[in-house]
Amino acid sequence: MLRRTERILENIPVGSLGLIALTGCEELGKKVDEYLVAWRHESANEYRDDIAFAGYEKDTYLIDARVPRFGSGEAKGILGESVRGKDLYLMVDVCNYSVTYSLTGKTNHMSPDDHFQNLKRIIAAIGGKGRRINVIMPFLYESRQHKRSSRESLDCALALQELVRMGAENIITFDAHDPRVQNAIPLSGFETVSPTYQFVKGLLRTVKDLKIDSDHMMAISPDEGGTNRAVYLANVLGLDMGMFYKRRDYTRIVNGRNPIVAHEFLGSSVEGKDVIIIDDMISSGDSIIDVATELKRRKANRIFAAATFGLFTNGLEKFDKAYEEGLITGILTTNLIYQTPELLSKPYYINCDMSKYIALIIDTLNHDGSISSILSPNERIQHVIQKYKNGEPV
Repeated sequence: MLRRTERILENIPVGSLGLIALTGCEELGKKVDEYLVAWRHESANEYRDDIAFAGYEKDTYLIDARVPRFGSGEAKGILGESVRGKDLYLMVDVCNYSVTYSLTGKTNHMSPDDHFQNLKRIIAAIGGKGRRINVIMPFLYESRQHKRSSRESLDCALALQELVRMGAENIITFDAHDPRVQNAIPLSGFETVSPTYQFVKGLLRTVKDLKIDSDHMMAISPDEGGTNRAVYLANVLGLDMGMFYKRRDYTRIVNGRNPIVAHEFLGSSVEGKDVIIIDDMISSGDSIIDVATELKRRKANRIFAAATFGLFTNGLEKFDKAYEEGLITGILTTNLIYQTPELLSKPYYINCDMSKYIALIIDTLNHDGSISSILSPNERIQHVIQKYKNGEPV
């Protein structure tokens, strides 16, 4: 892992660091805060008497921010402490449907729209008093509505422009559905971070008998849109790559989209090989299971599915069944969005923790440092594979 000590943090911090974990993102926020506190306790001595580093070492960087609701369901953002002059990082999980609020006496689950509105409320409560506003939104709000295919709204572009107009200087997201959406805000900071290193590490920690070479393993993209991810994974691991494309029935619309007729495969033989299917999200999971079925038909060995966001919108029954039937050996997703206790308890589930990575990005940006080396995990992946091949703990 790229250690904090390996980076040159000579720049004076942009401002005193402040972390705001919005409702539904508290758990991830707490983990990120713990890393930042530990690191800065280690290095604070050299800056102790420097006025530019006032407020550098703290017991917590989390700022008290609340969004209470009226009985009508309307809300307001409140900050419980001063943020004047602070370099603020707002963390929001728009996918956390487990958060509820009362609406005329009934329990209502928060939708992505509610979470996004809460983010804007807290930015409004900051009221221009912060030194800089950075938004960390792992699942980019409305990222699946990133382009027009008919007369329809362009919600992701609108949301990004709205955040920039409200004063957000940097927007950091993970594995954006289509990174080209940053064209909507060409003069602002927009980073889309890939968790490939964490997937590789999670897999190597859990599965002890992998042979990482092109004779025994393959990287697969489940559709044409995610080819870049599979190409990158195949290149850094030295594997062959394959891809499926979806044949859709464009004469019908079911649940807002054209139904998939079949998955067609392009690539060399998967027979006897372990396979990693890599994608940005598992929504209902139908695609992943269809692809896994096709791969098994082509005599693939073990199948691992890695996706940045595990939404599992239709529950986990089909994955339980796929695991029992030997269709899927493991599923890797990150803790960037809400994970149900049920998911965390599954024998096939491999959880990839992203909190240290986020803390590293925040710490570097606060020092006005370059994050390009952090965004490119190639060296770290090679290092961890070498350790695995040498039989050392990963």
